[in-house]
Amino acid sequence: MSSVSLTSVSLAYPGGHLGLADIDLRVGDGEFVALIGPSGSGKTTLLRTVAGFVRPTAGSVRIGDAVVADASRCVEPERRGLGMVFQQHAVWPHWNVGRNVEYPLRLAGVTRAERSRRVSEALELVGLGGFERRNPATLSGGQRQRVAIARAVIARPRVLLLDEALSALDEPLRDRLRLELRLLTRELGLTVLHVTHDRSEALALADRIVVLDGGRIQQQGAPDDVLRHPASAFVAAFIADATVIGGALDSSGFRASGHDLHVPPDLLAAAAGTGSDAASAGLARGTGLAVLPEHVRITEDPGGPAVVVSSLFGRDGDDLVVDWHGLRLRSRGRALRCPAGARVRVEIERAIAYPEADADTEVDGRIAKAEETGAAAGELVRPIVRS
Repeated sequence: MSSVSLTSVSLAYPGGHLGLADIDLRVGDGEFVALIGPSGSGKTTLLRTVAGFVRPTAGSVRIGDAVVADASRCVEPERRGLGMVFQQHAVWPHWNVGRNVEYPLRLAGVTRAERSRRVSEALELVGLGGFERRNPATLSGGQRQRVAIARAVIARPRVLLLDEALSALDEPLRDRLRLELRLLTRELGLTVLHVTHDRSEALALADRIVVLDGGRIQQQGAPDDVLRHPASAFVAAFIADATVIGGALDSSGFRASGHDLHVPPDLLAAAAGTGSDAASAGLARGTGLAVLPEHVRITEDPGGPAVVVSSLFGRDGDDLVVDWHGLRLRSRGRALRCPAGARVRVEIERAIAYPEADADTEVDGRIAKAEETGAAAGELVRPIVRS
């Protein structure tokens, strides 16, 4: 068994700051789970807790049937049966590729003949067959990262931990290695915990994504479910680039505070867990509305009330940011091709209503923290919390 279970795990730093708070998470045998959230959300701390680099102050961690951390014990990282790949590949330059890859087997006392056989096998798996005698200095960045992956899997770990393992690579290579990494982990039946800032990477690779903020799990589920049904305004803004707008809900629908925006009730959905529809969710007194870019329809119109302030071409669709009397909305779709400065009409096709206490969550500031920490340029457009 190679499942990972965290039960009521908390980590308090000196001074009282919580790195993790009441984390309950189970990663099934052979499951690929991505941890994602802004800087300081706790995703790397969670990974390091599973690895054994930090010890939780409450709760327990299990790998398979064995408790590896709780109030009375903390098993050393090297005895947890894990493989780990970091953002910086950490390939030793004074050893050839074969010596780098076989290092875990040397530590385990494996015979030379067995080491040689398994090194060849591991390098074949990562597409570097015959590279045993190559000097790491002669390899590309992607090849060195493949060496690091081979070293991580050669000891047949129960669990593979990836800490921003692909983020230092150029985009075309990163995209190719994503596919190869997913295929490799499936072939080996590995249980994987993957920390990444790249939302596209998390959505593409994972069987399940876990969104963290403030050391707590905000939502977890299949990528498509989290993307289409965010459980909070924060998740909607962070995962799906939603614009979050303050306002109120009544029988006629949603009305934005200080703005002409009105969304009729038939276009409103309630947040997960608050009711079957927005009107029954008890949101009338104070409501936050999350509008995903895919649900903002833009039509070019010289007399339209909004103006395009940003227009970006993308492979999967065009991204527009429009200013509608002070309210900035992001729209994503194919063949929009509206240049900056164009006048447009705006139509909201669907929106998700949240309780005001949830919507008023400093979404803007927390998303901005992600921008400061290496999220890909252009991937995060800061949402507007109030118009």
